[in-house]
Amino acid sequence: MWWYLLKRLGLSVVIVLMAIAALFVMLHSIPGDPVSIALGPRATPEIQAAYAEKMHLDQPLAFQFLIFVGNVLQGDLGTDVFSNRSVGLTLSEQLPYTITLAVAALGWAIALGIPLGCLSAIWPNSWIDRVTGVLSVGTIAVPSFLVSIWAILIFAISLRWLPVLGAGDEGDIIDQLRHLILPAFAVGLGWVGYLARMVRASMLEVMGENYIRSARAFGLTSRMVVFRYALPVAVLPTITLIGVGFGGLLSGTVFAEIIFSRPGIGRIIYDMVLARNFPVVQGAVLVTIVLYVVVTLIADIIVSWLDPRVRDSL
Repeated sequence: MWWYLLKRLGLSVVIVLMAIAALFVMLHSIPGDPVSIALGPRATPEIQAAYAEKMHLDQPLAFQFLIFVGNVLQGDLGTDVFSNRSVGLTLSEQLPYTITLAVAALGWAIALGIPLGCLSAIWPNSWIDRVTGVLSVGTIAVPSFLVSIWAILIFAISLRWLPVLGAGDEGDIIDQLRHLILPAFAVGLGWVGYLARMVRASMLEVMGENYIRSARAFGLTSRMVVFRYALPVAVLPTITLIGVGFGGLLSGTVFAEIIFSRPGIGRIIYDMVLARNFPVVQGAVLVTIVLYVVVTLIADIIVSWLDPRVRDSL
């Protein structure tokens, strides 16, 4: 187990370093002069030169990359060039909103998707299975930004049941939950279908195993066979999907935070890319990458703990 953990940690570090390098190259490949875009057309050459020196933009790209990596290793994500605030402080204020939205979206998707998958596997080719299949494919096919727009039109504008903009009043939990419902619904809807199809396929495979047939031969009830023997094994691939899905939800929250005007990491990335505020963009994307890798690592550790065969596959 410890050797497996060391290999997964090493692989995670390599992934983060590669992602940092790719991020750095893509940011500096965006068309336009970052100095002119950040300062505007009226900035004097002296101000532009001072800004370029402060951001190390007058140095070769390789040297800029080494500076960035060195600062990250020291826990320094840089300084916002406009507000002169620490990027780490800014992100620490916005990250809870994004994590809350992703957890809420994934939570209700798990609560609905796994039972639907189980029902489809228990009664295959029944009307429940067919309805679940149609709903699963339908929810997967519809993009989250389109769901967001229709959710606003129906539940906020037409029915006036839920608020649209913002994250709610600070300190008012009820108001924050009401502002969270529509974004979480829009972001998590597609994952209901993914989880339902994954659980169904895994359950059908497990239900055909010899130990399941032996359990039935010993006279165990269908309820005990499904929930005690089949589901714990069938849910293992789903745990991995949930880990990957959390990372996908982090990217999906960008649309929700923009459409619903919510604070969060995704909104910061969008605004700062337009402003060419490289330190904030680099820090925000780096935090997202690290969070994604950590969640995936936790999911792999849980699966390897539940199924020792996974430890020998790496």
